[in-house]
Amino acid sequence: MAIRVEHELHARRRGRNLGLLAVLVAFVVLVFFLTVVKVRSLDDPRAFQGFDHTVRPAMIPQDGGS
Repeated sequence: MAIRVEHELHARRRGRNLGLLAVLVAFVVLVFFLTVVKVRSLDDPRAFQGFDHTVRPAMIPQDGGS
């Protein structure tokens, strides 16, 4: 049975890794939150198609009487 002693360098590295994990998770949550807010702010869901700057037939208003 081997005796395993953890060096203090490993403890510091683990702390930095956990800090980086927290920063990355916070960034993902921020991007997700901003995406949800932007999508919810749209009045017409079809308007979301216009963000790629191409015209699609679904974006052209249809005349109901003609």
